[in-house]
Amino acid sequence: MKAGDARVLLTGASGGIGRAMAHALFGSGAAVMLVGRSLPALTALAHEISGSVQAPPDRLRCHAADLCDPAAIDELRDAAVAWGANVVVHNAGVPSFGRLESLVTADIQRVLHTNLLAPMLLTQALLPHLRRLSQAQVICVGSALGRIGLPGFSVYSASKFGLRGFAEALRRELGDSNVRIQYLGPRSTRTGFNSADVETYNRATGAATDAPQSVALALLELLESEAAERYLGFPEKLAVRLNGLAPSLLDGAFDRHRSSLPAANSYSGLPAQPNPPRTLTPSSRTES
Repeated sequence: MKAGDARVLLTGASGGIGRAMAHALFGSGAAVMLVGRSLPALTALAHEISGSVQAPPDRLRCHAADLCDPAAIDELRDAAVAWGANVVVHNAGVPSFGRLESLVTADIQRVLHTNLLAPMLLTQALLPHLRRLSQAQVICVGSALGRIGLPGFSVYSASKFGLRGFAEALRRELGDSNVRIQYLGPRSTRTGFNSADVETYNRATGAATDAPQSVALALLELLESEAAERYLGFPEKLAVRLNGLAPSLLDGAFDRHRSSLPAANSYSGLPAQPNPPRTLTPSSRTES
């Protein structure tokens, strides 16, 4: 699908990668519904994207939603259907890093709910609408860690491995339909998503990082190519292939990663749970 024909529902729009994606999509001619937990943050982003010119409400919308709330998913579905969304970009996510025994149970549950269950439920809610369109796409923004499991990322990798499996299975399930299911796998990206511990880990292990604008460009290319999957970076692309062919062959390559982890019980891996968004009436939850 050409970007100019796309009406994109973008979750996690106010995050580092999300902001870059929102700018790139709107700048390429797409209409964008910005979705996130904070309405003020989304409104500020909308003003930033449109600049001094007020964007038409039909091209740029804001919708505050906590994707872990089933009622919020229902409201988002209704807003997206009324707006005519034909592309869904599942970009919202939360991090997790540290040895498994150091992680808090509630945090593990939140990672799996936000990164995996919410995209599944939102796709399910929107699928009847998407099936009625002549052309529709669902793009799951995962990670290279959805193909390569690294020490310290057991929970995060589980959520992204699951998201990739969901995208792959649903792509095949809908292979005879007008709905394309795709998966984008960035590597580590220079945003506030990474904690200080992760930055230290990346330096110790020599991990390469990309600018969020590179991920946004890859999203645009994936949207227009309609390819099934796209991964960013080398040697990550090679490691993805090798890991698929012979997973245990790479086990020894991660000794340095294991030794670079924080000590057990020293890090929870997640930021503190933010305050839930204020309740918005259905009429005010979506606005330009």
